[in-house]
Amino acid sequence: MTNGIKALRKAKGLRQEDLAEVLGVSRQTIIAIENNKYDPSLPLAMRLARCLQTTVEELFQLED
Repeated sequence: MTNGIKALRKAKGLRQEDLAEVLGVSRQTIIAIENNKYDPSLPLAMRLARCLQTTVEELFQLED
């Protein structure tokens, strides 16, 4: 699964630390998600989408 979190986060002027704090996770978690090394739980994916003002479907793409 790939995602567009890094681009959306930067477009909103958020640092990894800022996003992590809002979501209640560590900066390392944000780094792992952005680098496609960790797939977040559904609740976290939904909070990410809400924070970045998008949908889960637009934020994450399944690789075929």
